[in-house]
Amino acid sequence: MLRENVTDLMSFVVVARVGSFTRAAAQIGVSQSALSHAVRGLESRLGVRLLTRTTRKVTPTSEGERVLERIAPHFSQIEEELEALVEMRDRPAGTIRITATDHAADAVIWPKLSPVLKEYPNLKVEVVTDYSLTDIVAEKFDAGVRLGEQVSEGMIAVRVGPDFRMQVVGSPAYFKDREKPRVPQDLTDHDCINLRLPTHGGLYAWEFEKEGRELKVRVDGQFTFNTIYPVVRAALSGYGLGYVPEDLVRAHIEAGDLVSVLDEWSPPFSGYFLYYPHRRQSSLAFGVIVDALKHRS
Repeated sequence: MLRENVTDLMSFVVVARVGSFTRAAAQIGVSQSALSHAVRGLESRLGVRLLTRTTRKVTPTSEGERVLERIAPHFSQIEEELEALVEMRDRPAGTIRITATDHAADAVIWPKLSPVLKEYPNLKVEVVTDYSLTDIVAEKFDAGVRLGEQVSEGMIAVRVGPDFRMQVVGSPAYFKDREKPRVPQDLTDHDCINLRLPTHGGLYAWEFEKEGRELKVRVDGQFTFNTIYPVVRAALSGYGLGYVPEDLVRAHIEAGDLVSVLDEWSPPFSGYFLYYPHRRQSSLAFGVIVDALKHRS
């Protein structure tokens, strides 16, 4: 009933607007007799006459005018929305929500997406920084960016960054009256700047590897932070040793503001990956984001 009424109402609207069954039939692409039958069927079901027909002209009755006033605008809105959707096929639009650590947001997401968003003004990206292993489905994120080893099974994973390494660093002032650690176990005798991770049961245990041997060392010191950038600042200020991504401290090491130790215990490991569920509905906007973030070696 609803489908039939909607189709016939659209036919009536066109006829009433152009004032002719002949012109309306040509505009819609149906025969004049079929159009006349559709309008008569609508009038019969409603029990009212909607059009006054003469040999020269077709005009809406008072009831027909009411239908045009109340219903026709809704058809116009639907047409406008459908036209807008067609236009959006070539113009990515919408909001993409991504969860990432602050380092991933700074090292990967910002440099790769900031130029892309200038090309697509209708595309928006919301980045929520968090060190927990967020359930992106439950929290209604479109995707997440984490280290490869942290991506849960069942997710599509796309590499978005190169391999990188962590480095233990301290300032020259810190090492002035202290011996540099030679093996990871020596860190227990040093002031270290801790990082608290919600998904690691508290404080992050520093992870090392050499010749297939893996070690985790729990460290202690005056400062504990829940993000990585304050760790770098504290290390620069001489408050202890920090364990941070190499790219954050490379310039400081080259400038002599920080000293790297235990390098042989810190081999490169898998970098950042964008991950999202298999059942995520594909969209042009999401495709633009994935392509922009994809790592190209």
